[in-house]
Amino acid sequence: MDETATPAPAPLPEKPPTVDDPVVREENRRRRVQEYIRLLKSDRLHFRWHAAEALGDEGDPAAVEPLIAALKDPYVDVGWLAAKSLGMIGDPRAVEPLLAALTSSEKWLRTGAAWGLGKLKATRAVSPLILLLSDPKRGVRKTAAWALGEIGDERAVPALAGAREDPDDGVCTAAQEALDTIARTKTKAAPGAAVL
Repeated sequence: MDETATPAPAPLPEKPPTVDDPVVREENRRRRVQEYIRLLKSDRLHFRWHAAEALGDEGDPAAVEPLIAALKDPYVDVGWLAAKSLGMIGDPRAVEPLLAALTSSEKWLRTGAAWGLGKLKATRAVSPLILLLSDPKRGVRKTAAWALGEIGDERAVPALAGAREDPDDGVCTAAQEALDTIARTKTKAAPGAAVL
């Protein structure tokens, strides 16, 4: 062997996976979701409401059942955020529990459930949401009007038209915007149709 020959370069070590690696990103996301699900059962309120909110951003269907259970948390903040997150995830398993939450004595849970059902575009929620247009709490009425617009079902039009006379300006505005949304939806579905 020639002693002046250049030795072969040592093999480069394998590059560790980076966050740009889709497999690593997915594994990190799954671990994060599992940790948030675990935190939903924490004895610390702060951890539970943070987890309920974060799971909506994650959008993982694995969180649906734990979030449904969180609707019954003793602190309404957790239930309200769980309802919103269920709407963000968009899984139909959330519809029945959210419909049940519309009858809660807690205004924030009714508000979150209405919002979640609007995001889900749950047509089964139209009649219960119409009833919420008469809720004693203006925030509930406003969210119910918004949700009816998101769902886009024409059965809500007469009730929304009536809600434009609500004593709260925010509810009136939400009702008009919902009517406008339904009209646009109808126009897209049937070109040339009259606008409500």
